[in-house]
Amino acid sequence: MLALVLACAAPLTLAGNQKEEALADSVRLALSNAIKDATPPTPSFRNPSDEARYRNWLDTMSYRLKRKLADEQTRTEFLATVWYEARRAGLDPGMVLGLIQVESAYRKYAVSIVGARGYMQVMPFWTNVIGDRNRSALFNMQTNLRYGCSILRMYLDMEAGNVYLALGRYNGSRGKPEYPNAVLAAWNNWK
Repeated sequence: MLALVLACAAPLTLAGNQKEEALADSVRLALSNAIKDATPPTPSFRNPSDEARYRNWLDTMSYRLKRKLADEQTRTEFLATVWYEARRAGLDPGMVLGLIQVESAYRKYAVSIVGARGYMQVMPFWTNVIGDRNRSALFNMQTNLRYGCSILRMYLDMEAGNVYLALGRYNGSRGKPEYPNAVLAAWNNWK
């Protein structure tokens, strides 16, 4: 039994402790506005070739994720939401999938030893800083992905686009190579 518990906890060994940072009011407002919009993920496309690329991505990622999320409907909704929220935040959906792989191993109800929650392991303090203080909402797929993508986007902006430093800041381990290297390696699986 202990071996099973340790095996399940293994993906979270790199979990850091996101730090609550002083944010400018404009940043806090922008993040708050980003997570308030409860619009469900409905992709829109400029032309048929963009839609075809999306459908190809969805099929390819669904096949790759089948072992982790066996139910087809759950997997399709998850991937559609990842794609939507990542694109909404100006992120590569593959990077978000890599981050989720490292953070929670695709477990919706994952909780780290420091209290981070959900797929993207969002720290509950964020609900106080930019949300409505509803910490349990971090287990809602769209809410968790929206928070995580918005926060990662903020860190990328703070780090002038440096993915390595932004990932370290997201994990609370800025300057330490283990976490960013793990996410970057996982990202390669989702390209």
